Amino acid sequence: MTTPQTSAVDVNQPTLQPTAPTGRRLSWPVLLLIIAGALALTSIVRIITGADGITNVSQMSTALQLAVPIGLAGLGGLWAERAGVVNIGLEGMMILGTWFGAWAGFQWGPWTGVVIGIIGGCVGGILHAIATVTFNVNHIVSGVAINILALGITRYLAPLAFEGEPGGSAKQSPAVDSLGHFTVPGLSGWLRDLNNEGWFFISDIAGLLGGLVTNVSWLTLIAIALIPATWWILWRTAFGLRLRSCGENPVAAESLGVNVYKYKYLAVIISGGLAGLGGVFLSIVANPFYLEGQVSGRGYIGLAAMIFGNWMPGGLALGAGLFGYTDSLNLRGGSENVHALLLLGALLLIIGAIWLVIRKKYPSSMITAVIGALVFAWYATTNEVPNQVVSATPYVITLIVLALSAQRLRMPKADGLPYRKGQGK
Repeated sequence: MTTPQTSAVDVNQPTLQPTAPTGRRLSWPVLLLIIAGALALTSIVRIITGADGITNVSQMSTALQLAVPIGLAGLGGLWAERAGVVNIGLEGMMILGTWFGAWAGFQWGPWTGVVIGIIGGCVGGILHAIATVTFNVNHIVSGVAINILALGITRYLAPLAFEGEPGGSAKQSPAVDSLGHFTVPGLSGWLRDLNNEGWFFISDIAGLLGGLVTNVSWLTLIAIALIPATWWILWRTAFGLRLRSCGENPVAAESLGVNVYKYKYLAVIISGGLAGLGGVFLSIVANPFYLEGQVSGRGYIGLAAMIFGNWMPGGLALGAGLFGYTDSLNLRGGSENVHALLLLGALLLIIGAIWLVIRKKYPSSMITAVIGALVFAWYATTNEVPNQVVSATPYVITLIVLALSAQRLRMPKADGLPYRKGQGK
């Protein structure tokens, strides 16, 4: 009698390949169709309400500018969490980036400020890595401590560095020279003219594209390029595979020769640098100076954008764009535009209720339909919304989006879990 042959693959042997996310993923054609449908619905709302500001070139340009620091913070969170480290300290790392970027920028020029601001964020990342990776401190506790520490450091240093300088004070730096902007000649003007025509859908697309080619900072281009670069590094290189494996199964990664501590450190330091770059954007591009409190929770919103994007760069970019757009409503025609968006929200809720009926989720569909009816009633019985609602819109949208997307999310399996070298032996 022959002995049964054993399989060539040991089922107990850990594997380096991270587990694929569960659930259905949208293909690019379907995703583009959804985006086009949302833009068409927005165009209908614009025509009905007369709120042309919700898709004009200036609105989209402002939205892009506000989305960049959120997106950079979200990218920072993605790098850290793909390696298994939760980075609540993004807010503090952005604060360090704003201060160091402006401090170096007004003395030695804006591009030097960019480099020093990134280094300032990396310092926050190093502190977070030491606490969480080396000393196994709770990731949330360490992140909150980084935020508090960054705020205290900048409040202490600002009077020492800026008081007595022309245009400086205890809470504000002197002005920093511009990094420079560019506008695509001809195309920018043509898209603006097309946007002003007010045509259905076409003018709205022109407004969106016009915002991407009009008065755009060079740092914005760098930030946009970092999104596909992150995807390529993390999903198409051996370095990225090892880093992501540390966030999925560090014990298995270690058994195959991966230095888990090294990859976690690298990921968190890169995370801090990206968050610091987001802070630099705020203190050199969005405003040409450091101002105490200018980060204003964007690190947390960046973390929310990362979660909305399901720990993927493309989804993160969409989330940052959404939050940047709602944030831009504070600056341009806020009350009128937010009032128009009430109608858009009501229509989306009704469409969502119909979709839930098709999927035979009747209780959820009823609740969604009732909420949609209430939002429509709010729109129909008012002519504007209070300024407090306009200011709160980005944060409300953040909560709603996270609540609606929670069921399809899957974080890296070892995200936030303690790890000690050799624990799998």
